Amino acid sequence: MQYLVSAAEKAGYTFPEETLPALENRVLPAFETLIRLEAQKKILAGGIPVGERALVFIVEAASHDEVDRLLRSLPVWSALKWNVAALQTFEGRAAQEREFAQRLRQSRP
Repeated sequence: MQYLVSAAEKAGYTFPEETLPALENRVLPAFETLIRLEAQKKILAGGIPVGERALVFIVEAASHDEVDRLLRSLPVWSALKWNVAALQTFEGRAAQEREFAQRLRQSRP
């Protein structure tokens, strides 16, 4: 199953003494983890929207719980606001629409 994941920073850092530890202890380790997950094909595609403090990626996972565990494993998990949407395949949705169209045809007088 694929999931569209997006995350944005809750609040920025204003002082260098806040920024450096956040970069070294959260942000850079999170990027290293994301790069590793992409190499392992857990993240199928993604990146940073240009000019934003945000993440967008597509995760391949067997369950909602697996996605939740993956996100919670990121060092930036608690610093970001997350949005996750399970994606339906094009084929799956097309099959549903065909069935619906068939039911509509059959219900005509």
